[in-house]
Amino acid sequence: MTSRTMAAALTLVAALLLAGCGEKAPLTARATLVNSQGQKVGDATFTQTPQGVKIAVQVENLPPGVHAMHIHEKGVCEAPDFASAGGHFNPFGKHHGLKNPQGPHAGDLPSLTVGQDGKGTAEFVAALITLKEGKNSLFQPGGTSLVIHANPDDDMTDPAGNAGPRIACGVIVK
Repeated sequence: MTSRTMAAALTLVAALLLAGCGEKAPLTARATLVNSQGQKVGDATFTQTPQGVKIAVQVENLPPGVHAMHIHEKGVCEAPDFASAGGHFNPFGKHHGLKNPQGPHAGDLPSLTVGQDGKGTAEFVAALITLKEGKNSLFQPGGTSLVIHANPDDDMTDPAGNAGPRIACGVIVK
């Protein structure tokens, strides 16, 4: 093998190795959740997967029980009632509820259970949203937010599943 052939072979091997190392990190986002007094009560992370967006939520200092969680259509969390977050994120014009045959909203999520110690965690994949570009992207003009409600979600009733008042909110950011 000539030195020129050897150099070409090494260049090819180096290029192939670098191509394998050049994989992009997954798209991610986060939200810092605050209560109606503006105090931090938790965090949420969002990671793009081939199946949708993996959402991991950790909270503390919330009332015990089952609480509805939704992605809302505006990236604004003004206390005390978080009405500034708007309605549920619903780019496909569906009805509310994970159990609704005419639904769900893209922003409808599984409920969060908070223990007697005020702490709770949830982890799931939301298949109807993305961190990529598109109609269902969480990075819309005006943003989006994650909202936790006082009550469980009935997973059927428009517009919000009888979930009650909004008790925590976090703007979703890159």
